[in-house]
Amino acid sequence: MQGSEPANPTDRQNDVLGDVLSRYLKTADSEWYKQRIIGAIICALAVFAVLLIRLFFLQVLKGEEYSRLSENNSIRLQTIDAPRGMIFDRSGKLMVDNRPSFDVSIIPKDARPLGPTLDKLSKLLSVPKEELNSKVAGQTGILTYQPITLKQDIGRRSLAFVEVNKYDLPGIMVNVELRRLYIHKQAATHLLGYLGEINSAELKSGKYTNTRSGDLIGKYGAEKVFDNFLRGKRGGRQVEVNANGQVVKILKTVNARPGNNIYLTIDLEVQNKAEELLKDVLGAIVAIEPASGQILALASSPSFDQNAFVRGMSHGQWEAFIANPLKPLTNRAVQGEYPPASTYKILTAIAGLEEGVIDENTTFTCPGFYKFNNREYRCWKKGGHGTLSVVQAIAESCDVFFYQVGQGVGIDRLAWYARACGLGSRTGINLDNETQGLIPTAAWKKRRTGIEWQEGETLSVAIGQGFNLVTPLQMTGLISGLANDGIKYKPEILGRIETADGQVIKKTEPQVMGQMPISPKTMALVKEGLWRVVNSDRGTAKGARFPGIDISGKTGTAQVVSRKEDEDEPDEEDIPDHLKPHAWFVAYAPSADPKIAVAVVVEHGEHGSGAAAPIAREVIKAYLLKDQLGKRLLANGKEAAP
Repeated sequence: MQGSEPANPTDRQNDVLGDVLSRYLKTADSEWYKQRIIGAIICALAVFAVLLIRLFFLQVLKGEEYSRLSENNSIRLQTIDAPRGMIFDRSGKLMVDNRPSFDVSIIPKDARPLGPTLDKLSKLLSVPKEELNSKVAGQTGILTYQPITLKQDIGRRSLAFVEVNKYDLPGIMVNVELRRLYIHKQAATHLLGYLGEINSAELKSGKYTNTRSGDLIGKYGAEKVFDNFLRGKRGGRQVEVNANGQVVKILKTVNARPGNNIYLTIDLEVQNKAEELLKDVLGAIVAIEPASGQILALASSPSFDQNAFVRGMSHGQWEAFIANPLKPLTNRAVQGEYPPASTYKILTAIAGLEEGVIDENTTFTCPGFYKFNNREYRCWKKGGHGTLSVVQAIAESCDVFFYQVGQGVGIDRLAWYARACGLGSRTGINLDNETQGLIPTAAWKKRRTGIEWQEGETLSVAIGQGFNLVTPLQMTGLISGLANDGIKYKPEILGRIETADGQVIKKTEPQVMGQMPISPKTMALVKEGLWRVVNSDRGTAKGARFPGIDISGKTGTAQVVSRKEDEDEPDEEDIPDHLKPHAWFVAYAPSADPKIAVAVVVEHGEHGSGAAAPIAREVIKAYLLKDQLGKRLLANGKEAAP
């Protein structure tokens, strides 16, 4: 049809706009998806880049360091303690050795989980878990891969339990350590001494080289004196461990160097006899070789078992030990101070003869007392000794005779001779805490008390009472010097020191300390008196006699408490045991050619003749008869006993 109307312009415009909008929306949706994909790709690339950078950092830049740290997690260093040197007697008899001890330790780093591990270990060892926890907590400052000792010396039964369950006990290990073994229980205890853990003050002192916390060192006796020789040099080993800290392979070992061996001067048989003789009594015995000063026996009673220190004491056990009123830790041989009693009359006789107060022909009459300054000084023999010379007075131990000699000599000259013969000063023996005793003078009393010396006090000192104090070791030195014609030797306990392979690195030679101020004439008179003490009918030490051995000596009875001037002598049975006198005896034998000198003190033993002299006789027999037996065996072509 011609002339029809065209479409509405508005509709056509809407169609065009719709088409454009449709195309735009399609394009926008496509761009949005593209952006999302690109964003995801960028994120993935960034993550991979970070990983690659971190991998480069760990493998290339830090690879060597982390490789070393990884190796340290599996390879560790362990120390090897050095065996402590052994101790022998003079003839090579072993006295102190080492024994294996099984010690349980924990490495905190490997003990994961810690709580359950300690629970299991507590049950296996029968040790409270609290105790194990406290030991771990007490070592929080150390490195986590360093072992902490939980229990020492566990015994073979406990060892078996731990070994069977070791895979359930991560970080737990059992080490075999060496512990001291004192073979002869309570023999030469105060001479040998014992070990203890080093403390912080000792570590800082610089005296103990190559030591660390936890190490054992000598605390007493020869163990302490010769500690630097006895301690060896620790070694070490490099080991590979598994995830539980258990050793799977030993890579390298540097062996420890054992300590040196010590040979003491004591004779074990004589020492054991001395210990046996002092059983159940308080006192001390010292035996010495006069010609060298070597100690043959040194015993103090009561004694103790050093192995108790090795096993370890609880605080309560230690407190009870040191609180013991009998003082077992005190070495009475070098620390005990006693009035010398009548053994001091040897010095009074020497001083009187050398000062010219008396000579071999001088006599005094003893009626049983000596009257001085309106006081009667009594003799131990109530009926008196009659008229005596110096030799007879020594043999019968007459108090009245020596009262008068002491009065004539005077306190200061008495003190001079006593000190010149070795009393009142330390001997220099290689043992700690030696006491010096006391030899009084007028100046000493004035300085000590502010009171002048009284002449009557000289009489008491002249018979070994009063302020006089000596040690058994000093009295052994005195009697040894007399046996050796006045030559004094330093007392010595060390014979030699050898390396583990037998090389001698130190040997002790006799050391002369001086000459006693005694003339040959005085020496002969004193020795004659000492011989008569044992061998004459009126001598005070007939209990020391033994057929075939000629013994010379001197008894003494030291008062523990003094009596008042107007107080009568109490009956012996009425005196309490702890107030009874101490018994002394000093001796040497054989008289003509002395090989041994002995001093014995028995606390509260009352009389030297009854309590101390028989003990000295047995010690002398133990040494001399063994020596004679050895010579007879050699003479018969047999091998002598070691």
